[in-house]
Amino acid sequence: MQVSLPGLLVFATILILAYYSRGMLIVGLIASQAFGATAVMTLTFLGGSSPLIYTMFEALLVAAVAARRRIWLDLGSVFGSIRPVWILASLMVYAIIGAWLFPRFFAGQTAVFVQSKIRGTVVEASLAPISGNISQTGYFILGGLTTIALCTLLLHADRIDQLRRGFFLWCGLHAGMGLIDFASKNAGVGDVLAPIRTANYAIISDAYEAGFARITGSFSEASSFAGASLACLAFSYTYWRMTKSRLAQGLSAILLFLTILSTSSTAYVGLTLLCMPVALSMLTSLLRGRVAREEMLIAVLMALGVVVVMGVSLYRADALDPFVRLINSTIINKADSTSGHERTYWNLKSLQSFVDTSGLGVGFGSSRASSWPIAVLSQLGFFGSLMLAMLLGILARGLGGVQQWVAPETAAVAISIRNAAFAGIIANSVSGGSADPGVLFFIAIAVVSAARVNALRTAAAFERRSRYQAVQPMPAIEPA
Repeated sequence: MQVSLPGLLVFATILILAYYSRGMLIVGLIASQAFGATAVMTLTFLGGSSPLIYTMFEALLVAAVAARRRIWLDLGSVFGSIRPVWILASLMVYAIIGAWLFPRFFAGQTAVFVQSKIRGTVVEASLAPISGNISQTGYFILGGLTTIALCTLLLHADRIDQLRRGFFLWCGLHAGMGLIDFASKNAGVGDVLAPIRTANYAIISDAYEAGFARITGSFSEASSFAGASLACLAFSYTYWRMTKSRLAQGLSAILLFLTILSTSSTAYVGLTLLCMPVALSMLTSLLRGRVAREEMLIAVLMALGVVVVMGVSLYRADALDPFVRLINSTIINKADSTSGHERTYWNLKSLQSFVDTSGLGVGFGSSRASSWPIAVLSQLGFFGSLMLAMLLGILARGLGGVQQWVAPETAAVAISIRNAAFAGIIANSVSGGSADPGVLFFIAIAVVSAARVNALRTAAAFERRSRYQAVQPMPAIEPA
């Protein structure tokens, strides 16, 4: 095991910030997602796996909850009132069994893509047990335990302020490091954030696309940065629309700027998909004749942007050529590129491995794909994919049907977190290689599930009070 000094310093800094934010573990867990390529250590006995900072906070949170005096009663309350936890627990058991059994049972019967220890790149090989079965499954199980631990905390105390502060700190750190990376690369200074990228990944932080410097922030590559930017943008935009927060409005503008200039196809495809519900919402408001001021502001800015682009193109016809080349290379011609062909081949072979294993999967961490749904299908098989789809359905339902029993601030935070998780899923569906949905997904499941249970408890208490007041006898009226 090799310890990283920069990683420890970043971890300590987040711990201090989270402490002064009055929510050391919850705030620290959420804020640590801003450091997507910073590892505290490298586990040489697990093939060089380097757990990121957020895994340390996950472990601390789970350990702190497990050390509670009434932990068994708390767990009984969680499993007794939150049904999705049973689905998650079943999926965790299935992932453990599949990671150990399937690579051995189907060994040599299908092809998978693994990280080469010699070449340092992804290579095609026959299915066999690898260190990824242990490390990737371990991260997934830790994420599931984080959900259970968060449910335990959220059911017994109102921690919505900690969640809000954590997400705003995460969005602020992510936006700040994105701006630093953008400014330093375009000023010719270079990659000033390189010292904090300590993870044992392939770091692609000095790349250019169509003459534009690719923004990576604290992540290993532009696509990872773009995925995190989409999640942060979804949170800040939703919170702004629901609460009119100026801070969220400013963060939304900065994150949109960074997402557009990240030069990542993940950013552009994901942003297009995220704009669809926004456009549908604005169209619905227009048809109802109740257009909000925020929607008018968005429409005006979009129209102003179109006018500026048209004016620039009329003044100088070749001024937009670099942007046209960027769009061609990242979207239009992406499928015809070498990278596009390679990733398509990964996905096709991953689907083939699903067929070769009779729908059971190759086991968690056995292979790599280029799209999260395909990675889930190939690694977890039909049954694991079905359980994950059920959890996604629960997340999509959100607070539907019980939102009237939730405080406005709680609803705003919960829905914003839910939308951020879906934005992360969309980004992973474009370019994700692992079946792990990510820590944001596990946080969102806990927040939404706990909020629903608390809302149902409030509704039940109100109904009991109403029935009690209805059966009380009317006071006698004395004669005058």
